[in-house]
Amino acid sequence: MADGTPAPGAMKGNAAPAKKAATGAYTPAGVSPNRRNRRSYTIRLWAVRHSRLLEWFYARFASAFLLLHPLWNAIGYARVEGPVTFVERNVKGLLFDCRMCGQCVLSSTGMSCPMNCPKQLRNGPCGGVRANGNCEVEPDMPCVWVQAWNGSQNMVHGDAILKVQKPVNQSLRETSSWLRVTAQAAEARAERVKEPQA
Repeated sequence: MADGTPAPGAMKGNAAPAKKAATGAYTPAGVSPNRRNRRSYTIRLWAVRHSRLLEWFYARFASAFLLLHPLWNAIGYARVEGPVTFVERNVKGLLFDCRMCGQCVLSSTGMSCPMNCPKQLRNGPCGGVRANGNCEVEPDMPCVWVQAWNGSQNMVHGDAILKVQKPVNQSLRETSSWLRVTAQAAEARAERVKEPQA
């Protein structure tokens, strides 16, 4: 209109934000369920629902990987880092929407990757979890830690969720946690073998 007052129909685009403001829901710009990769999100929720099966499988996988320690050691952990990281990124990326922090704690968080939390919280949810269990930053996404608790309840070692996790070491990003855990387990095993001789 000539006096600067918007025409009655011009406010139509702002009706939705005004309605959301009344409910207290906050949706940051660019966040939309349509933009999220729904396939990977659905598989992520499947992994949490089947956390006990994945826990059983991972225990056997870790044992098999540890059996290969002499091979990794002979080739050199540094040399196999690239190919193993590639496989790990793709497998865990598909199943858990993995962010390759290099310090995987999936077995302690109900198979729900805490790095999917928009705040990347490693030790439980923030104070902004909605009444319906969804994230305060991404209102259409169930809170990663609510999912972690649900997944841990199905697991044999589900009480591991109560263990306090260390802050993320950013220098380990894009490295293989499989190889790191294997090397640490092999070192611990060697120490146990030495103990009776001391």
